[in-house]
Amino acid sequence: MDAAVLHRIGEPPRFDQFGEPVPDEGEVVVHVRAAALKPVDKQMANGSHYASPRELPGICGSDGVGHLSDGQRVFFGGTRRPYGAMAQRTVVCRAFTFPVPDTLDDDTAAALPNPGVSAWLSLAFRAKLRPGENVLILGATGITGKLAVKIAKLLGAGRVVAAGRNQEVLNTLYGRGADATIRLDAPTNELKDAFAREAGSAGFQVIIDYVWGQPAEAFMAITREEFAVIQSETRFVQVGESAGPTISLPAAVLRSTALTILGTAGIPPRDILVNGLEQVMAYAASGELHIDTERVSLADIEKAWERDQQGRRIVVIPQQES
Repeated sequence: MDAAVLHRIGEPPRFDQFGEPVPDEGEVVVHVRAAALKPVDKQMANGSHYASPRELPGICGSDGVGHLSDGQRVFFGGTRRPYGAMAQRTVVCRAFTFPVPDTLDDDTAAALPNPGVSAWLSLAFRAKLRPGENVLILGATGITGKLAVKIAKLLGAGRVVAAGRNQEVLNTLYGRGADATIRLDAPTNELKDAFAREAGSAGFQVIIDYVWGQPAEAFMAITREEFAVIQSETRFVQVGESAGPTISLPAAVLRSTALTILGTAGIPPRDILVNGLEQVMAYAASGELHIDTERVSLADIEKAWERDQQGRRIVVIPQQES
């Protein structure tokens, strides 16, 4: 069968032939209709991810959408190595397949779950966002950040402030639920002033941080006087580090503010994960959640692998056999 085959760590996968998957007990073969190309797929292929494969060759891709032998269309994840999602067929545990709403197209069904569920869990599970609370999204112009802006509103946020470097994308976020925007590439003093201004007297109860580095440092450096009138806890959920892997955090920041710093905490219990997936899929099916996608043929995987996705999620399409 056709597949995106990784032959060597650090090199792009090649369009190649690979043996057919044979399911073990409790597993099913999925006939793949679309598979998303995500940053984690590239990290695993270049060896920078802790779960990078140790035995090659293998097929790239960790999740996608397809149909089972009985015709049921499903989203799937957790493929069994050496099989991956970027192939005509793959094999997964049946428990890792989930129904897809009939009104949801294949591209969205493949591309949305990973960033959408990530944003949903960060807000609902880790930050425990409550209706009426104010939210700041650091890194709101990326694929997951844009979804987080909208999901915060769907979860009942009172006010959502979107912060990012891409002004063109920032301008579009008002249509996704943002009440205000902040440029993260402003000088540090200007950035601190902008955070303080948008926090106002009510403050931010939830921060979802996809950037870390200088923007997170600037946020945490707001003085005691600026936080003095804030009467609620700020839950800061750290998700990514696109602006830098480390910060300088003075102890006085923690002594002078009701600040709790949280990680994403890995994979949540299955019932919470499944609920997040169902919610995200339902909102997408109703048209309230959207992700920009770009289709590429499986045969063009090597070129697509190296391309800048520019805010879109590349969706790899295997040729369907008649």
